[in-house]
Amino acid sequence: MTEFIQVSTTTDKKEDAKKISREIVEKRLAACVQITGPVTSMYWWKDKIEDTEEWLLIMKTRKELLNKLEQAIIKIHPYEVPEIIAIPVVAGGRSYMDWLEKETRNP
Repeated sequence: MTEFIQVSTTTDKKEDAKKISREIVEKRLAACVQITGPVTSMYWWKDKIEDTEEWLLIMKTRKELLNKLEQAIIKIHPYEVPEIIAIPVVAGGRSYMDWLEKETRNP
């Protein structure tokens, strides 16, 4: 049975979020990318606390594509160290999961 994951990343510009999303979907590294925001992110960066407005991307894909997805994100992401976090999808509607698998196959 195919294992699915949700992968998230953030970026500080909506245009970058759309660019990343489009490239990921075009390459079929994710069946769907949702962009939400702006969200406020607070984090340590280079020895100081940052308070930044960002856009959150949530990508649905197969676990086996994570390495390729990660490399694609790193290649086009403007951040020096982009967030790339994957969490397992433990359950989902059968028809949605079938769609997810179909749309993440290489053409």
